[in-house]
Amino acid sequence: MGQLREPEAVIAIVDDDPSVQRGLQRLIRSAGWKAETFASAQEFLARSRVESPNCVLLDLQLPGLSGLDIQKRMAEVGLEIPIVFLTGHGNIPASVQAMKAGAVQFLTKPADEQELLQAIEEAVERDRRMRQQHVELSQLRGRYESLTPREQEVMQQVISGMLNKQIAAELNITEDTVKFHRGHIMRKMRADSFADLVRMAENLGIPSDRRSAQT
Repeated sequence: MGQLREPEAVIAIVDDDPSVQRGLQRLIRSAGWKAETFASAQEFLARSRVESPNCVLLDLQLPGLSGLDIQKRMAEVGLEIPIVFLTGHGNIPASVQAMKAGAVQFLTKPADEQELLQAIEEAVERDRRMRQQHVELSQLRGRYESLTPREQEVMQQVISGMLNKQIAAELNITEDTVKFHRGHIMRKMRADSFADLVRMAENLGIPSDRRSAQT
């Protein structure tokens, strides 16, 4: 069987000017991406979740909510889609605000085609990386949840840097039992080393009990 082909990237165009929409659609399709158009913030925010790598070309000036308003609303609802801003008027304060909030690029209309395509490519690649990180974190969380409550307890002591004998005393079990649990933890978490296990715990947001390690 051949490898599964990655879904084609989808570029959302949020602009209330039909001629701008058509021009951007042609450019995007010529580069091999799909294009979706939206004339308002409400239309864009109401669209269904896209499973393909994607980004949004966002006009700064829109009826109703502005482009910056949309960016803020997306952050509030956890809609992690990379944004490339397009504006008909140079606006330094707005560009600074947009970039500080995580926009990939802030371009003035009419944007240079190569510069715009490069910005879209960067945005799509950023989205692709974020999606991969979400998948990996979900898999990591699943491995952690496969641990028994006792193994999770031992893992927290292990990542704190405690020795086996300290963990045994802390949990009122034998050192051999601690070693048994550690082996299971490393195997279930697919950790190659102590440092690898600590990194996994940090990614999962599991606090280490440094106080216990120092006693």
